[in-house]
Amino acid sequence: MPFLPITKKEMLSLGWNEADFIIVTGDAYVDHPSFGTAIISRVLENEGFKVCIISQPRSDGDYMRFGKPRLAFLVNGGNIDSMVAHYTAAKKRRSDDAYTPGGKAGARPDRAVTVYCKKLRELFGDVNIAIGGIEASLRRFAHYDYWADTVKPSILIDSGADLLMYGMGEKHVAEIAHRLNGGERLQDLTDILGTCYKVKATDYVPVKGAKECPSFEMVKEPDEASKKQYAVSCRIQQAEQDATVGKVVIQKHGEYIVVQNPPMPPLTTEEMDRIYSLPFMRDYHPSYKALGGVPGIEEVKFSIIHNRGCFGACNFCSLAFHQGRQIAVRSHESVIDEAKKITQMPDFKGYIHDVGGPTANFRRTSCDKQLKSGLCPDKKCLAPQMCPAVKVTHSDYLKLLRELRALPKVKKVFIRSGIRFDYLIADSDEEFFKELVTHHVSGQLKVAPEHCSNNVLKYMGKPKIEVYNKFEKRFYELTKSIGKKQYLVPYLMSSHPGSTLKDAVELALFLKRNNLHPEQVQDFYPTPGTVSTCMFYTGLDPYTMEKVYVPRTPAEKAEQRALLQYFKPENRNFVLSALKKLGRYDLIGTGKNCLVADNKPTNKQNTAKQKPKKTIRNVHKKKK
Repeated sequence: MPFLPITKKEMLSLGWNEADFIIVTGDAYVDHPSFGTAIISRVLENEGFKVCIISQPRSDGDYMRFGKPRLAFLVNGGNIDSMVAHYTAAKKRRSDDAYTPGGKAGARPDRAVTVYCKKLRELFGDVNIAIGGIEASLRRFAHYDYWADTVKPSILIDSGADLLMYGMGEKHVAEIAHRLNGGERLQDLTDILGTCYKVKATDYVPVKGAKECPSFEMVKEPDEASKKQYAVSCRIQQAEQDATVGKVVIQKHGEYIVVQNPPMPPLTTEEMDRIYSLPFMRDYHPSYKALGGVPGIEEVKFSIIHNRGCFGACNFCSLAFHQGRQIAVRSHESVIDEAKKITQMPDFKGYIHDVGGPTANFRRTSCDKQLKSGLCPDKKCLAPQMCPAVKVTHSDYLKLLRELRALPKVKKVFIRSGIRFDYLIADSDEEFFKELVTHHVSGQLKVAPEHCSNNVLKYMGKPKIEVYNKFEKRFYELTKSIGKKQYLVPYLMSSHPGSTLKDAVELALFLKRNNLHPEQVQDFYPTPGTVSTCMFYTGLDPYTMEKVYVPRTPAEKAEQRALLQYFKPENRNFVLSALKKLGRYDLIGTGKNCLVADNKPTNKQNTAKQKPKKTIRNVHKKKK
C-alpha cells in the first residue's frame, strides 16, 4: 500500500478533491507501527476515510496545502514531547532531532500542539480540531511546565482544540470519525471514553461519582498552599487512570471546566492484531531520502512491539498516565507475521533487533483480580517490594521467542531493553532467564536499576537495590556457565526527588565497587504528568503529603551528575566540592577506595602510559 499523501499532487493523483481528515504532526512522516501518526492514519484509512498528512509545517502555505478537511484536523506533537525533543534536562538546546529529515533540530516549534492548533484556528476559523499523542495526553490537566517554571492550564484551554484524545488513540479516533461522518458535531462528542473536553461552567451537567481536582486557579501559584493543592490534584488524576474502575475527573479553569472521561479499555488481542496487520510501508516517506532520511527509523526498523502498558508504573515514567497499567498483547501469529515481513526486507541481515514494548517481559495482567476490580489505586505491583498477588510467568514470552528464532532467515532475536529484572528474578522457573542469556543478549543487556539508595528508589517507585544485586549476580553466573562474555548496562539517574548529595556519593561508590564507568547518565527530567514531576515542583510526596528533598540548584545537580562519572577529569572539581561539603575526605586521595585525587596529576603522570578505561560501552569487568 503506498504512503498516504503529504502533498496536494499526491492527493489529486488518488482522485481525491479533499481529505476527510488531515493529520498535522511534529514528526517527519514515517509509515511504521512504532510511530503514532502512522497507526492513526492507517486505522482511519482502514475505516474507509481519506487521510492526508502535514508534517512539520512552518509556513501558512504548509497548513493550507490540502485546504480544509471534510471532517477534522487531527494534531499531535510527534512521537516524543516537542519540548523534550528540543531541550536537555539542563534546558540546553539540542542540536539534533531523530524524528526530522537529516536529524536536524528546529523543524518543529516549542509546544508544537498548541502552536499548530492556534495557526489552524487563525487560518481556518471554526474548523474541527482534535488533539492527541504524548504531548497532549500528558497535558490534559493543569500541569507544571519545567521549561517555563510555571503551572500551565490544560492544553485544551491553551490550544483552543475542541477535543483531546489521551492514551493510545485507535478506538477513540475510529469512533470520532464515524460519528462526525454521521453528522454529529465534534463539540457534542462528550461521551467517548479516553477523551477530554471543555465546557462552560454554567453549562456543565454534573456526572454522578465524578472526582473533582483542585482548580487551575488553586494550583497555579508558586506558594506552599497552591503546591499542596497541586499534589492533591496529581493523586486524584493518577488514581483514576484505570480502565476498569476509573471515574470521570473534572478540573475548573476559570469560566470553563475540563472534563476527562474514564480511560478507553486497552485493545483486545484481536484488535491489536488487526492494527498491526495494516499495510505499513515500514519506512520513511521517500521524499526524505535526499535529505538524509529520518534517523528515528533505525532503532525500530527491525524491531517488533508485542505488548502495551506497564504495571511497573515507575514514578518518573509517563507510561502509566498515557498507556495505562493494564497489559495488552498481540497473538503469536500476529508477531510471527510481522517478523516474516521483516525477513523479506531487502536490507534485513538476519537480526531482529528487539521484541519488546514498554516492558518486554510482560505478557499478562499482574494479578487475577485486575480485569474485574482494576489495579490498586495507591499501591504498586512491584515496588518497594513485589505484591504477593502478582503472578510471575515467562512461559508465553519464551514460547514466542522460540517461534521467532525458528523462522527461516532469522539468525538472532535480541531483547535490547525493557526487561523488568525484578519480575524476572522473581520467576521460580529459570528457563526463560537461561534462554535470555544464551540466545537474546547482543553482548549487552540494558536494565534500569536507576539508583542504589533505597531511599531514592522509594521515591522513584523502584524495587530495592538488593533485588538488582540478586539479578546481577545470577546474570553473570549464567553467562559464565555458557562461556560467554556479556554485560549489563544499567540505566542510572541523578538528581531525582529524594536524592541528596549523600545518596549521590553512595551511588558513585556503588559504581566503583562494581567497576562501572557509565559513558552516559541521565539527570531527572521533570516532564508533565508524572508523579516525580509533582514531587519536583511541590516538594511533596502526593501519596503521603510528606516533604521530599529536591535537588534544585544547577550547582548541586552538576555535582550529583558528576559523581556518577567521578572518573572523568572534567568532573574532578565538582566531585571534590561535593565530597568536601559532606566531609568525606576519606574518599579523596589515591587509595583504592577513593573517588578522586586531591591534587592534579603531575606532568610526568600526565604523559605516562594510561590503561584504557573500562566503560560500560565496551568493557565491564565482572566481579570474581
